Amino acid sequence: MKGNAITLRVVLAAAALLVLPAALYAQREVREYAVPAGSHPHDVAPAPDGRVWYTAQHRAALGWLDPKTGKTGEIALGRGSRPHGVIIGPAGDLWVTDGGLSAIVRVDPVTEEVTRYRLPASRANANLNTGTFDKNGNYWFTGQAGIYGRVNPATGEVETFDAPRGRGPYGIDASVDGYVYYASLAAGYVGRIDPADGSVTVRGPPESRQGTRRIWADSHGVLWVSAWYGGVLYRLVPERNEWEAVSLPGSGNRPYGLYVDNRDMVWISDFGTNSIYRYNPEEKTFQTYALPSRGARVRQLLGRPGEVWGAESGTDKLVVIR
Repeated sequence: MKGNAITLRVVLAAAALLVLPAALYAQREVREYAVPAGSHPHDVAPAPDGRVWYTAQHRAALGWLDPKTGKTGEIALGRGSRPHGVIIGPAGDLWVTDGGLSAIVRVDPVTEEVTRYRLPASRANANLNTGTFDKNGNYWFTGQAGIYGRVNPATGEVETFDAPRGRGPYGIDASVDGYVYYASLAAGYVGRIDPADGSVTVRGPPESRQGTRRIWADSHGVLWVSAWYGGVLYRLVPERNEWEAVSLPGSGNRPYGLYVDNRDMVWISDFGTNSIYRYNPEEKTFQTYALPSRGARVRQLLGRPGEVWGAESGTDKLVVIR
């Protein structure tokens, strides 16, 4: 009997170990941080030094938050600025798409020096959206007016290209296969850019008018795409043009922001349910995080190990899931 009791305790202990990771995961922290009123934060970029940068779209500035203290600050980008996307470049500087200035803006986070790479006058109304770096260190960007382009940081040269099917280029990301991919919101496709010559190959979902908005490549080169009008998450294997629609939890979904973390977990923000989802592609399961504030309108997600950050454009807050 005593031996059976010891065996039972061992079994229970093993069972507890199996349950523990799930319990810890359920206890993830969701926290919001206020930024200056009227900021309308659009995109975020968490930096290695602990700060989180964001585009203060309605204040013509690039803002930052120190999560340890809650302190915020701003760097003015210039009169008429209307910043949209922000990412951290290979050298640690900040790169901003600024539709108001019709320029790509680079900001030194230490000196706060602002450098502008202006688009040609013929592209003045490009409606700049988001950017990414290819494996050669060139910065690629999108403009919803129907363009995409690149900046060579070494020379400052700016090139622009007409997008297939006109208006729509929005989200953009570079993949391990060496190509750069963007999602066209208005035209409903994914474009594969060849960095060698800037040419595009179109990859289209089986359903039309899905509103492919944000895009991210995982470590295997699989693309994940938010479909704003379709209300689904797409999985795309680009070399085969193989699409799979993944239904989201809830109803009335409007998926917007998208990010794949360092463990290949897919994160999606949803205007329709005011939530952020974590999707596990191997298990095909979702974890739902209800946002604390109503009408958060998280337009973009980005992270660093252990954290996923979002910009709440509807509440003048940043939100983190730790």
